[in-house]
Amino acid sequence: MVIPPRTTRSRLWARSALLATALTGALLTPHAAAAPGDQGAVPPGTPVGINGRLAVCGTKLCNQYGKPIQLRGMSSHGTQWYPQCLTSGSLDALAGDWNADVLRVSTYVQEGGYETDPRKFTDLAHRLIEDATSRGLYVIVDWHMLSPGDPHFNLARARAFFTEIANRHKDKPNVLYEIANEPSGVSWSTIKSYAEQIIPVIRNIDSDAPVLVGTRAWSSLGVSEGANENEVIGNPVNAANIMYTFHFYAYSHRDEYLNTLSRAADRIPVFVTEFGTQNYAGEGANDFAMSQRYLDLMAAKKISWVNWNFSDDGRSGAVFKTGTCNAGGPWTGIAPLKQAGVWIRDRIRTPDAFPTG
Repeated sequence: MVIPPRTTRSRLWARSALLATALTGALLTPHAAAAPGDQGAVPPGTPVGINGRLAVCGTKLCNQYGKPIQLRGMSSHGTQWYPQCLTSGSLDALAGDWNADVLRVSTYVQEGGYETDPRKFTDLAHRLIEDATSRGLYVIVDWHMLSPGDPHFNLARARAFFTEIANRHKDKPNVLYEIANEPSGVSWSTIKSYAEQIIPVIRNIDSDAPVLVGTRAWSSLGVSEGANENEVIGNPVNAANIMYTFHFYAYSHRDEYLNTLSRAADRIPVFVTEFGTQNYAGEGANDFAMSQRYLDLMAAKKISWVNWNFSDDGRSGAVFKTGTCNAGGPWTGIAPLKQAGVWIRDRIRTPDAFPTG
């Protein structure tokens, strides 16, 4: 079902207004975070303005009308390295020029991230949630644990982080919580145990927002460690309104991964919270043909996705040419983009078909 004409027009109007802002100089310093309790207004005609609060229904992500939808958008790189890529101008471009639906805010735990300065990185996450909200974007709060691969290693930190994030943003309709980026080297039962300790922390504060649960073997549903989706299907997390995450990098992750995603999406709710067109390190040659096979599958099954990454990192997986962020842009159009950036922007900015009735 397509959007009624009036909804389409209002969304295009809202996107045009954001793009005009970007083109007239708002590529400046990041916005200050709103004070606690200041939830901000959701702009009408934007993805959040149209769809409202989301919920898991069956194996799909559904909008306020109970209709399955697909979100498409971008993930930040680590906020400890590339905050200069997340400015008023770049986020205006993401919303107004790219027509994205969702921003994933990647708060690394190690590698110079949250553990080094919890206050700094929690405040940065607050600010980016507010920035996404003001543009009518959904926002995934990504607890970007990577190494160590056991999420229990950061359990106390995760409790503290998600307690504060949920308390500040519990009344917003656009927040999704991703509680473990890429577990590895541990069993599914270990990851499930972690999830069943962190989800109540969030639910006791924010009872309505979807929670995204990382899966075994770098969120491959176990494939990268010789397993598959059946371990999740046979032993699901004991919680409602959750989805399981799947990550892929098209040059490295071929038909076995694609087929796993296809089978899993018919049995459990899946959200692709990270993917690239390159190898598993987000670098090297792009495989756009394999990437398109994934995108076609996700469109057919309404699997939401987020691409890695919205930065000017030197690797091919970063969408902006190196130096763009330190120069303060430009952000719009294809001139500042690498090859992968041009390709993914074209696929994000095609019209959404959000059903509203």
